[in-house]
Amino acid sequence: MTSRNNVQNTHIRLQFRKLHASVLDIVSVINRPQRDEILIKEAGIPLERALFPLLVSIERFGPIGVVELADRIGRDYTTVSRQVAKLESLELVARQAGATDRRVREAVIAPKGKLMTDAVDAARDRIASSIFGAWDVNDIDELVRLMRKFADALNEEPPAT
Repeated sequence: MTSRNNVQNTHIRLQFRKLHASVLDIVSVINRPQRDEILIKEAGIPLERALFPLLVSIERFGPIGVVELADRIGRDYTTVSRQVAKLESLELVARQAGATDRRVREAVIAPKGKLMTDAVDAARDRIASSIFGAWDVNDIDELVRLMRKFADALNEEPPAT
């Protein structure tokens, strides 16, 4: 039985390396400033590229505090705080007291910001249609199911080794 477990563990390790490489490829494409510029242009929204990931993240994950937002997008919280203030001055987001800690100010999407993220979603849908146009519907469904399963597993506390 040990031999079978070793073979299975080796297979998992090799496949995980391939999966990790694929995820790194995806993340690097998503994080490219040029991709944000393309999406901003396709959506037809007047927004600085540096503010784009913040606006989208606030819409997706809000209400959200600056520290958590900074952690999610990999920026210093002081920079994110200034950028959220800029979004607030543009009336794209609002700040409110935190639900669990009233001392924490959380960012939420404002109606004007929601219109922008809706335009981004429509642009993203058009781009996705060109990417997945030749894919089989079952392959798309399976990809979505397995990506969600993988993302959920990554978000769990890692087991002790």
